[in-house]
Amino acid sequence: MKKVAITGAEGTIGNVLREGLKKDYEIVSIDIGGTPAVDTANYKELYEAVDGADAIIHLAWDTEKENFRSGQINPDNVQMIYNVYQIATEKGIPRVITASSVHADNFYEWKGPGLLSAQRPNQVPDSPYGASKAFMEALGKYYSKKGLEVVAVRFGGINPENVPPAEAEDRIGKYERLVWLSHGDCVDLIKKCLEEPIPGNFAAIYAVSENEGKVHDTSNPVGWAPKDSAQTFGK
Repeated sequence: MKKVAITGAEGTIGNVLREGLKKDYEIVSIDIGGTPAVDTANYKELYEAVDGADAIIHLAWDTEKENFRSGQINPDNVQMIYNVYQIATEKGIPRVITASSVHADNFYEWKGPGLLSAQRPNQVPDSPYGASKAFMEALGKYYSKKGLEVVAVRFGGINPENVPPAEAEDRIGKYERLVWLSHGDCVDLIKKCLEEPIPGNFAAIYAVSENEGKVHDTSNPVGWAPKDSAQTFGK
């Protein structure tokens, strides 16, 4: 059974993945609020916590200081990104899956043609938060050239209740529904990211469910196909 370390394990996505992966993987939960508490921004603490892991899923992030609406960047988040990649490389942990975001490229301004691809040229983040996620991906590409397998999962919106956002008239509300990600689709994607080959050691994948009117291209090299939709979920 593979041993998978999850940073930020007690957050929303962490809780979903711990529950969804526990039958197939040995899970190591890493969280600053956990028992014992492990600070991913502390190199020594993280180095010890991931000992023997076959993969790291990096979710840890200070969302209070740095989020889509805050307009700020928290240096601790950058430090955590570096720590995860560097420690994985030093310890010979072959694969890192990172929580990037749909905000790494400004989907609000996308007019087509077609769906917004994670591989398109000249991407521009929509906020300082999105820029941090773009940096996470850029640093991942650097480490992929050193032999580390990196998957940047550009998460849409996932909530603890596993309920699609209600239909809304305002611009932000409409987009929140378009980028909704169900728990089932989330777990299925991460399982694929843990098991399937990563061509060229790097992949960026949009993680949104099959929502009507979606703007993101979810095609990917790991064979994931979202099944749920905000319009039909639970009906």
